[in-house]
Amino acid sequence: MLSATSQIDHFTHGLTTPAIGYVFMVMAAVIGLMCTVRARDSTGAARRNWLITGAASLAAGIWTLHFIAMLGFRVSGSPVRYNVSLTVISLAVAFLVVGGGVLAVGYGRDRNRSLLFGGLGTGIGVAAMHYSGMASVQIDGSIGYRPELVVASLAIAVAAATAALWLAFTIRTLWGAVAAALVMGIAVSSMHYTAMAAVSAELAAVTEPVPGASATEFVVPFTIGMGALLLAGFTVIAVSPVELGAREDDYDDEDDEDTRENLFAPRRPAPVPEQPRLAGPPAPVRRAAHPLPQRPQRPQHPPSDDDPPVVQSWLTRPDSRS
Repeated sequence: MLSATSQIDHFTHGLTTPAIGYVFMVMAAVIGLMCTVRARDSTGAARRNWLITGAASLAAGIWTLHFIAMLGFRVSGSPVRYNVSLTVISLAVAFLVVGGGVLAVGYGRDRNRSLLFGGLGTGIGVAAMHYSGMASVQIDGSIGYRPELVVASLAIAVAAATAALWLAFTIRTLWGAVAAALVMGIAVSSMHYTAMAAVSAELAAVTEPVPGASATEFVVPFTIGMGALLLAGFTVIAVSPVELGAREDDYDDEDDEDTRENLFAPRRPAPVPEQPRLAGPPAPVRRAAHPLPQRPQRPQHPPSDDDPPVVQSWLTRPDSRS
């Protein structure tokens, strides 16, 4: 039997928990975006490993933001406990759906279609992570949801996931990754608190012990561990000597700067090496034509009055024919 609806507080510690969760999400997003930048500079297994690392970082950031924000969740008149198994399952769901979305877009042949389905699947998966995490919350009563806000949170999750995937494969520089991470942190925080606004709680008429682990027993140590891993990953990638900017030797044509290192743009086919030409038959040698021998002509003297007249007949002419 349930009593009246209990009052819920999402900001028990004020803005401290939202701010800390936002910082962790931004840090995780920067790591994930930097990993996808490295993935574009790699091939084969190295590219796959960078994509998986980036996806794992994004998933860890989303999950950590959720449960850091949950530290401010209180229900008046009832303690709040967490089911450990469902909490771990929600983390696994986050890793699987975000990893699947990143790999689908990273290896998809049709980038627009991959972005559409990857963003849709990842958004639904992020919402599933959130609500499976909420299913781990145990109170002395029951938790309900307002359907319209649930739908709104799902739409925000899909939009945020699609934007995150698009940014992950469009960003080329470190400062671009930082700016995109700030936007992603706002989007994921908006999704979380929209979903939390849909929550309502009704307490039981008879008070009973609430099973599960408290936030200080499980959520706080777990989120601190995840934060330490994210900080270590950020440090390792930040000191890595690999160039983060667009490579100048990708294309020789400066007009194609927009398609440089962009997985959404069709890649140019590799240049085909020029084949050596086969030697054909030798060209015929043309000999210079020699002029026919000419009969030497006698020098002609102008006639004078002292010379006797020459009488020629047709037999003695040069053009006579026998």
